[in-house]
Amino acid sequence: MGEVRKLQKKLRQIENLEIKISLTPEERFKISRKAELRSRLAELQLQLSGPQQTLGIVGDGKKEKMKRQVEDAPEALPSQTPPASKILKGEEESKAQATPAPAARQKERGGGADTGRRRERTEPANVSDRCRDFDNEQQQREEEAEFASLRLSWEKTKFRLRLLEGHSDIVTCVVAVDNLVVSGSRDTTVKVWHVPTATEHRNLGGHTGGVTCLSAPPPEYCKRMAWSLSLSDKERFILSGSADCYVKIWALSIGQCVKSIYTFNAVTALCFVPEEDGYIVTGSDGGKVQAWSWHTFENCQSVNAHQEAVTSIQSQGPLVFSGSAEGGVSVWENRCSDRDPLRLLHHWSGQVTGCGGGPGGRVTLSPRGDRVFLAHGRAWLKILHWRTGTMSRLTNHSSTTGVTDWAHQTGGLLIGSCYDLANGESSLNLFSLPQCRYLASLTWPDAPRILCFAAWTTGSGDHRWVTGGRDLIVWEQLPSSGKQRSDVTVRRDSRLESCSLESDGDTEDEEDTDDCEDEDDRDEGRDDRADDGEGGGSGSWLRCLLQ
Repeated sequence: MGEVRKLQKKLRQIENLEIKISLTPEERFKISRKAELRSRLAELQLQLSGPQQTLGIVGDGKKEKMKRQVEDAPEALPSQTPPASKILKGEEESKAQATPAPAARQKERGGGADTGRRRERTEPANVSDRCRDFDNEQQQREEEAEFASLRLSWEKTKFRLRLLEGHSDIVTCVVAVDNLVVSGSRDTTVKVWHVPTATEHRNLGGHTGGVTCLSAPPPEYCKRMAWSLSLSDKERFILSGSADCYVKIWALSIGQCVKSIYTFNAVTALCFVPEEDGYIVTGSDGGKVQAWSWHTFENCQSVNAHQEAVTSIQSQGPLVFSGSAEGGVSVWENRCSDRDPLRLLHHWSGQVTGCGGGPGGRVTLSPRGDRVFLAHGRAWLKILHWRTGTMSRLTNHSSTTGVTDWAHQTGGLLIGSCYDLANGESSLNLFSLPQCRYLASLTWPDAPRILCFAAWTTGSGDHRWVTGGRDLIVWEQLPSSGKQRSDVTVRRDSRLESCSLESDGDTEDEEDTDDCEDEDDRDEGRDDRADDGEGGGSGSWLRCLLQ
């Protein structure tokens, strides 16, 4: 496995190099070896193929996986049907309690009435248990039928893909506003696209560094801003963050920047928090989290929250979640005060999340209730139960060469990006929520690596998605019964179907895939450092992005 890990590491480094603007002759030579390295990796994987590799990262073969599920199985929950042995055992105990021994009958001849009453109390209880078990079984059958219907509908789904051309560099972030798509790029521009016609609507230039993040305030907060600027009540605004240390607020209809906030640090993540008067929360390349008033645009709070760059900020009601390159996740409560509105509830380090030292040093978050889905460049999604710090894991790729760049939740779907370092194939994996059961995978010819994603639904309930990276593409769901041909291929990976949601730590040896060095790695340490940049490997993805 040592050579496999080494090849995976080098391919990840090449992926980081390929998104750089300028390359040295040595870096160009490294990239030219990608096909050779992929071929060698595929050869090694073929040699190692078998039950252990079929299930990928989630187990040591089917027997071990089943063994873990039995060992880790919790006590029977109310929604679960008890085993038949327990039901029979319970019946025997009830009969024993209801039928006294012969000696007892002789000794307590006057207790026949009490025995009868006990029997009357026991029998209704047994009937009630059986009815409850029957109801649970029926509910499980209904849920299984509903899931099968959902999976079948996705197997028949069709999408039309339309390329949005205009950016001269990789697209780093996207958001959807009404029938518009807004994209930010390393080319320093923010572009607004009209989805129905797939044409460029506005080109918002003003940043002097790469645009790293976007956020769209809700309409009610846009209305307040529009009133203060004497603009139409229907005006929509977009926030953009950049490596030039600025957050800019853009009015989409007029295509102008109406406010600039200087943050003193490269902005690597931001989020609008729609609570009270509204807040803008930003993250910097140095690990700082800052809060800004939407009403006054003044800084309310600055906290050195993380050791490395903040790569993702998301909100859920009054809660704010921040994730960083070292793998740490912080949970904040917004107290809606003028000073220091963010109160730290929990901080879980990279040692807890298992995301520390990941390839490229990029963690993206997607919160849902008490769980936060974490994508960090591996073949699986981590799930943090943020109140307790317990971790679980969801397989998102059938091979350890898979990379997950982000996860997104829309309706009852969990969507995760999937990129294979070994062959360059890219896809979107769909899971049902809240069970996280695998539904299907969507791909198309020559699909590039997908670095960002946004989703919305039409009035008729059809899905509209936009993916960004090397290409900016709009996905338009088509009627499944129509004659129009789909641009997307729907497939099912049986290996993902056999992999369930598991407790984290089942396969500890795979957590250090990129941290484990063999003798050859140490001999080539200088080359690896050149690939990762001067500051080490943990932030290489982000540094390439900002260059």
